[in-house]
Amino acid sequence: MNFEKSQLLDGLPEQFFASLVQKVNKQVEQGFDVINLGQGNPDQPTYDYIVDALCQAARNPETHKYSQFRGNLPFKKAVTEFYQNNYHVSLDSQTEVCVLGGAKLGLVELPWALINPGELILLPDPGYPDYLSGVALGKIDFETFPLKEENQFLPDLKAIPEETARRAKYLYLNYPNNPTGAVATQEFYDELVIWAKKYEVGIISDFAYGALGLDGFKNPSFLSSEGAKDVGIEIYTFSKTFNMAGWRLAFAVGNKDIIEALNLIQDHLFVSVFPAIQEAGIKALLEPKATEEIKGLNAKYDRRRHAFVEAAAAIGWKVFPSKGSFYAWMPVPDGFTSQSFADLLLEKTHVAVAPGIGFGKEGDGYVRIGLLVEPERLVEAVERIKQLDLF
Repeated sequence: MNFEKSQLLDGLPEQFFASLVQKVNKQVEQGFDVINLGQGNPDQPTYDYIVDALCQAARNPETHKYSQFRGNLPFKKAVTEFYQNNYHVSLDSQTEVCVLGGAKLGLVELPWALINPGELILLPDPGYPDYLSGVALGKIDFETFPLKEENQFLPDLKAIPEETARRAKYLYLNYPNNPTGAVATQEFYDELVIWAKKYEVGIISDFAYGALGLDGFKNPSFLSSEGAKDVGIEIYTFSKTFNMAGWRLAFAVGNKDIIEALNLIQDHLFVSVFPAIQEAGIKALLEPKATEEIKGLNAKYDRRRHAFVEAAAAIGWKVFPSKGSFYAWMPVPDGFTSQSFADLLLEKTHVAVAPGIGFGKEGDGYVRIGLLVEPERLVEAVERIKQLDLF
């Protein structure tokens, strides 16, 4: 017997990162020393005190039971304390917090919970590819708004057509930005709240890289703007701040109606996150030494960024001066697309980068560099690329 996929699955976009991994693995299998700068997976271990908290919690038989629907209250209270301490945002732990099994889950399930088939969502271009997965599964319409270098890769809200703005139900945005590394200002968020209220558009702020700022830059939260909770939510993950990518722990906070819809769909999908992981999450959010740990992590990314940018500048390859995340956004040489340039680098230099086209058509003039290897390997990657004499 043959069993066909549903039409819903047939409509899903190609998994961009899966094809990139396949290409890299093929080179590795052939024995090449690949410097993989195409990934977005933190390379540092989870902080020891978080691992210790998990081990302790996992030994408690109480954590072996089902979690509470909608997450355990002590974890949600820790979330509210974390946001108050770091962003001066007051949240109700019962009505304004949704526990997620990773930020991706929340971003993909949100259209099912809040948007009807045929309604419109606005997405950034370039942007995180999995935003499109939620669009496809929800059978909703989408339009993109361009992120341009001349505008510091921030949306030009005035350029969104009036008819489009009035039809849209939600808008996704992501700062610090993947893939560009651009950051937002509180002033921009203030303007966004005014725009959202004018057109009655819900805002979904993907704050995955919120703790990562270059040379001490502190990223503002969308929710810190006056009136932000009236119009939207923010999604925060433990993956980047605490090097907990494989733990699959995140949360959404903000507008109570959006949070209720997310909680409701999750009531039917799964019974929250393993309680021991929630206990470890509490430790991550409230441990006093976390501030120094995160500062040290940012310093490591700073050293890597400076090493790569200086080496690239020496061969005439100019980077966009990003202030956030752990990415460098690099223009491709004349005569190349982002895909053809990435393929050339992998084939001739065994350096893997992520082609910008994977993040949208506006990304096609760039490649994304993940600063997730040590400075020496970043410099070596540039030296290999130098031999192609393209700059």
